[in-house]
Amino acid sequence: MSDQSVVIITGASSGVGLWAAKALATRGWLVIMACRDLAKAEAAAAEAGIPAESRRILHIDLGSQASVRRFADDFHALGLPLDALLLNAAVYLPRATEPQRSPEGFEISVATNYFGHFLLAHLLLDDLKAAHGRPKTGGAGPARLITLGTVTANSEEFGGKVPIPAPADLGDLAGLAAGFQAPIAMIDGKPFKPGKAYKDSKLACMIMNREFQKRWGETGVIFNTLYPGCVADTPLFRHTPPAFQKIFPWFQKNITKGYVSQPLAGERTAQVVADPAFAAQSGVHWSWGNRQQEGRQAFAQKLSVRGTNEARNERLWDLTMKSVGLA
Repeated sequence: MSDQSVVIITGASSGVGLWAAKALATRGWLVIMACRDLAKAEAAAAEAGIPAESRRILHIDLGSQASVRRFADDFHALGLPLDALLLNAAVYLPRATEPQRSPEGFEISVATNYFGHFLLAHLLLDDLKAAHGRPKTGGAGPARLITLGTVTANSEEFGGKVPIPAPADLGDLAGLAAGFQAPIAMIDGKPFKPGKAYKDSKLACMIMNREFQKRWGETGVIFNTLYPGCVADTPLFRHTPPAFQKIFPWFQKNITKGYVSQPLAGERTAQVVADPAFAAQSGVHWSWGNRQQEGRQAFAQKLSVRGTNEARNERLWDLTMKSVGLA
């Protein structure tokens, strides 16, 4: 078995995922780029300067559970260890007037951002446990499952209190409990709001990591989330109005001071995936804060009660297990 560190990154063809792949490849890691558009990923990797020998590109459509399962099979066929899994990909469709549906019939933001990652993490968890502590370049270290969170899903922070369209809130999980099929499109069972669907899916992902830590933290695998700062010009916002795509980066750079470039966000994400300092704690949400400051170090950000209600989090886990065919 190779002593090279191996990471899978979902959504690695653009934005934070691409630049995290670049930063990890620079550290000597082999990066498995899990993407929907293979040609786009190949071109992006070449343009970013990720060496061909430092990358493999495999197809995945996180909105399709069948595709997620095929990806896991394709990765296992490579015969590689897995030292880290970075759950980064996301869709954001704030202008949708009606919910789009996954092949399984689920609202697409939740299906892609949450269900797909939940299933993928379960299919690869044994690989992470097997790789924990294995000798590799740079010394033995813990395997890590890292998920990209967002400030807008954490009402403990200012960005998570913004009432437009509504703060992230999973309610009593009525939508999931009712099967999450049409006409239901929200986890809380309330009327469809596309921007809130995105926020809810990211809150669910942050809860997921807490639940992984509670269930498998004793294995030594590190389960953390992070918010690298506001990457206001990422392709995540490609479905927003053109005026927003111009004004939002300016606003974040000059008014809120929250702006972070894609390369810097990728580097911060790579630190959480690879650097020893970020393996000292598990079950942590790492943040560099809402307002960027020169030389500021990461800190463990508290999550709101919407993300730390243990009984509801366990019920969310159980309902999701059924939704992805694991229970």
